[in-house]
Amino acid sequence: MLTPAQVEQYRELGYLVVPDVLGRELLAEVKRRVDAIVAEAAKVTTHTDVYDLEDSHLPQAPRVRRIKTPHKHFPFFNELTRNPRITAILAQLIGPNIRLHGSKLNMKSAGYGAPVEWHQDWAFYPHTNDDVLATGIYLDDCDNANGPMCVVGRTHTGPIHDHHANGYFCGAMDPTLTDAGYAEAVPLMGPAGSMTIHHARLVHGSALNTSGKPRRLLLHEYAAADAWPLMGVANFDEFNSRIVLGRPTIEPRVTPVPVRMPLPPAPFQGSIYENQKAAAKRFFATAAE
Repeated sequence: MLTPAQVEQYRELGYLVVPDVLGRELLAEVKRRVDAIVAEAAKVTTHTDVYDLEDSHLPQAPRVRRIKTPHKHFPFFNELTRNPRITAILAQLIGPNIRLHGSKLNMKSAGYGAPVEWHQDWAFYPHTNDDVLATGIYLDDCDNANGPMCVVGRTHTGPIHDHHANGYFCGAMDPTLTDAGYAEAVPLMGPAGSMTIHHARLVHGSALNTSGKPRRLLLHEYAAADAWPLMGVANFDEFNSRIVLGRPTIEPRVTPVPVRMPLPPAPFQGSIYENQKAAAKRFFATAAE
């Protein structure tokens, strides 16, 4: 459980790092299963429903940038999204009724792990209210050397910045913005097993991993059950199947939060890495630079 000081930090700054959430044995099992999934990437040559690949990927030298929606493809990871070690913490922040919005595992491999440009998750999936957050479980020790996620505190109460380029959504903010607070960003670091929590409106990003250490981050996106996505619900039964704690509702709670829709769609579809290829300018260096 969180302390009152931790809850207050999340409310004020929009982020937290909670140590040792999974425990040693469960963390080891997560890592074992991830290793097995990555090994299977040797069988693919392009992006799939499971794999988002680095541009330098080769079957004989698999380079996975992201494992997409692991909760959809692997029962173990679906169960993990409902683990009481996680949901008991979230209930203190967004209430007793919680829905999973999505999941992914960003690999950030040693030496070439791709950067993620500054963005707000809210730009990708605005809801009727902003009791929406993301958790990130570090599968490896994370420090300044291997590309930690960096966040700009208090931006979760500010504007929704433009994530468009040339008239289309690109999933990245303009790196020249003077009011986004990039210079004040702080890295979220900790030993393997630590869990980061950040509000969906918080500005964040991460640099290229130039170290010899991996930085794998298992991300889960959660919303209060009465926060409904403004882009609509395609399958009501599937929508309700993602309740991880408490009960669903058909009464969305609507609050006056700022919204900028992710439309027209990004020219490069797929993961955020593909979306951000359309960004006119970049803040973080890439492996090719």
